[in-house]
Amino acid sequence: MLPHPSPRIRLEQYTIPASMAADILLLAATVYRDIIGKVVIDLGTGTGRLAIGAAFLGARRTVGIDIDPAAIAVARENSEVANVDVEWVVGHLDAIRGRYDTVVMNPPFGTKRRHIDKIFLRKAVRIASVVYSIHKSATREHILAHLERSGCRVDSIHEYTLDIPRMFEHHKKRMHSVKVDCYRIESKAFHRNRGP
Repeated sequence: MLPHPSPRIRLEQYTIPASMAADILLLAATVYRDIIGKVVIDLGTGTGRLAIGAAFLGARRTVGIDIDPAAIAVARENSEVANVDVEWVVGHLDAIRGRYDTVVMNPPFGTKRRHIDKIFLRKAVRIASVVYSIHKSATREHILAHLERSGCRVDSIHEYTLDIPRMFEHHKKRMHSVKVDCYRIESKAFHRNRGP
């Protein structure tokens, strides 16, 4: 897959490794049955790795949304190379309408813009019944408390190591490893908001 040509630190555009994306998506598809035949959306899709993987694994419909037009251009090209159909949208989270079966996302961690991770979570649990979301392990206590207050149930937490290469001027090391968690979240807020 093509990488982002010019990632922006403000958007915390860190791509998860292909092996991590594959592990999360295979877990979602085979263990929990949250991908195959489902309507899946990737919030903050970046270059499209999770959205493309969901489409490849048999999602009925896949959408990827990102605020960055350059990321969406790369994601579109990556999906053409992978020969899968994904609807790509350039826009803010508030542009999202409708309901989805599953959200998959690697949102910003909230290091550059405080609480942006929680903004992504709030949107995700309102539009889908199941959410897979990646967050720094160091924030686990806060994420769990936020999800509990939101009336969500965390079904499982899967631990990974995210290796971030030197991408930005302030990065001193050639590679920096960050412990991350992938949460599988069942959203009660989604069911409350469905209406008649």
